[in-house]
Amino acid sequence: MARHNLKIRQVDRAFFDSIRSGQKTIETRAATDKYRKIRAGDVLVFICGDQRLEKLVESVGYYRNIDEIVKAIDFKSIAPFVNSVDEMEEVYFSFPSYKEKIGKFGLVAFRLK
Repeated sequence: MARHNLKIRQVDRAFFDSIRSGQKTIETRAATDKYRKIRAGDVLVFICGDQRLEKLVESVGYYRNIDEIVKAIDFKSIAPFVNSVDEMEEVYFSFPSYKEKIGKFGLVAFRLK
């Protein structure tokens, strides 16, 4: 079991808070080499400012794009505070270089326990 630090920007605190509350059960990242190393059974340490939160990875899935991931996973599990897939896409593309990263690497989804 490995431990991986995942930073969440203060401006994106809603993600951290929704993981803490249990509303967000799927964490996604662009599937770069850094995140492809994470396996089921590993621990994700979410860091937002001076707060930390640990969650166990129950399973890992890979998707080519946003359309593919939302066919397999309810978008509310990924971003419980958005009201549509279009709004979720806007959130993804608000992260620095994410449109390009998703196009190049796809997405990885971690089911949190």
